[in-house]
Amino acid sequence: MTTESAKEKIVVTNRKALHDYFIIETFEAGIALKGTEVKSLRQGSANLQDGYAVIRNGELWLEGLQISPFEKGNINNHDPKRNRKLLMHKQEIRRLAGKVSEKGLTLVPLKVYFKNNIVKIEIGLAQGKKAYDKRETIKKREVE
Repeated sequence: MTTESAKEKIVVTNRKALHDYFIIETFEAGIALKGTEVKSLRQGSANLQDGYAVIRNGELWLEGLQISPFEKGNINNHDPKRNRKLLMHKQEIRRLAGKVSEKGLTLVPLKVYFKNNIVKIEIGLAQGKKAYDKRETIKKREVE
């Protein structure tokens, strides 16, 4: 395999998630998309700010991800705010479900990227930061 084909092309990152949460662990998942959504992602028009993942009926769903409609699309364009299914192995989803049931943990999308021309999403198992934690992070960044 050449290094060219293994490259990742990052579409969008969720910088707010790194500010609001402690990321405990990260996971890579595929995402079920329609054709116009992929074309729109190639143009870089997506927003992860309000996104989060939930586990329903043993399946992992991404809610709040906004992918803008493809500008050259027609009546077959997608709904920008629809819920999208994340593709992971059943064992991984069960393991995540156990961890999310712990106190204060949630699943947040960190970045959307192309890996070998396939859309992938990195989700993080996260714990919310308190206001004083956020201030401390800002102080550390300013000192550096």
